[in-house]
Amino acid sequence: MKKLLPLLAILWFSSTLLAEEPLPGKWYSASQLELGKKVFKENCMVCHGEQGQGLADNWRKPIADGSYPPPPLNGSAHTWHHRMSTLIRTINEGGVPIGGKMPAFADRLSDADKIAVIARFQDWWPEEIYKGWIERGGLNH
Repeated sequence: MKKLLPLLAILWFSSTLLAEEPLPGKWYSASQLELGKKVFKENCMVCHGEQGQGLADNWRKPIADGSYPPPPLNGSAHTWHHRMSTLIRTINEGGVPIGGKMPAFADRLSDADKIAVIARFQDWWPEEIYKGWIERGGLNH
């Protein structure tokens, strides 16, 4: 929980500190989205696909070794069910604790990079998915 407080503070104050407004209807700014595009391309695209579409035919079905393939992040899988704190925890700890192979990025990405990459994949979400995430308290921990 102590690690989440600085992350949530970055999320909450980033637009103010950078004197940048969030994009219309979003929690993130244009510069966070641009950083997220770079972070996603360098760290996530190889497994989650160029547009966050995933690469497996069925991300819900275990592969030969019993692990699960990377899910789509574009709003067509379960990522939108999770609050910000869970998304950050998954980035930090990786997917191994939940049956996948995603490496942990706790020491590989800055807090700002982690927030930005979430902005990146949320930008692919259909509007109704994003609004539902916000209404269910997705920004809350």
